[in-house]
Amino acid sequence: QTHVSSPLQKRLRAARKRTFQPFQVRTSAGDTYAVRHPEMAFLTRTEILIGVIEHDGIPLRYRTGSLLHVTAIEPLDASAAV
Repeated sequence: QTHVSSPLQKRLRAARKRTFQPFQVRTSAGDTYAVRHPEMAFLTRTEILIGVIEHDGIPLRYRTGSLLHVTAIEPLDASAAV
């Protein structure tokens, strides 16, 4: 079993230890997912689960994907989608 240590894993761990800064995850397919709260992203050793389409801070759906397909982690700004 392969252990994937990614910048995303490090960022989420750090976010839980200090004031959270929203960010977005970009995938190899070009999709972008906003993570506005630390509890909206959950990691396993090889995958990420991201809550999407929030209503009152509660995700209505979620997306899962391989950490190998995360191509960028960027600070979330006002123009970010999803």
